[in-house]
Amino acid sequence: MNIFSIFLIAIGLSMDSFAVSVSGGASLKRFNYLAALRIAFYFGFFQGLMPVIGWLIGGSLQQFIEEIDHWIAFFLLVLIGIKMIYESTKMAEIDRSLKGMKWVILCGLALATSIDALVVGVSFAFLQGSIALMAMIVGMVTFFMSFLGVNIGFRFGHFFEKKAEILGGIILIGLGLKILVEHLYTSAFI
Repeated sequence: MNIFSIFLIAIGLSMDSFAVSVSGGASLKRFNYLAALRIAFYFGFFQGLMPVIGWLIGGSLQQFIEEIDHWIAFFLLVLIGIKMIYESTKMAEIDRSLKGMKWVILCGLALATSIDALVVGVSFAFLQGSIALMAMIVGMVTFFMSFLGVNIGFRFGHFFEKKAEILGGIILIGLGLKILVEHLYTSAFI
């Protein structure tokens, strides 16, 4: 998998964290760079860690499902994408506020928004590529997007939340289709 594809996956995965960060920024009375950096750190750290855990789980299963690995990656990415798009319609019902910004709340939200990254890590175990590079890119992109989300949320409120989740879902569905098409195309000519 090339760096551009990893970067697109990272953007797609970071959209949950971005949306939550927008909510957190909207709940601030005044913008605080330290708080924004802390939120970005939690989300970036968990988002970067979870693909590694997923990769370790997927690596132990690889020998058993090597023949269908492209289908697994496809279905996981498409399901996560559909889930993100669906959740974007329910966002008003979900309280994603970061009021108080206690570390326990931030850890819980960071863990909840990084479950998708765990599943992508499982699918990444079946593809060629460096998990360290993927984890680093996912963590850094999520850090940046979360910091940006707090800033945007503080300035513009909840305008971007739903659109970010929808965009992230579309990106992940597109990448799932790309993986499947590439595998089917290359196996047809081998």
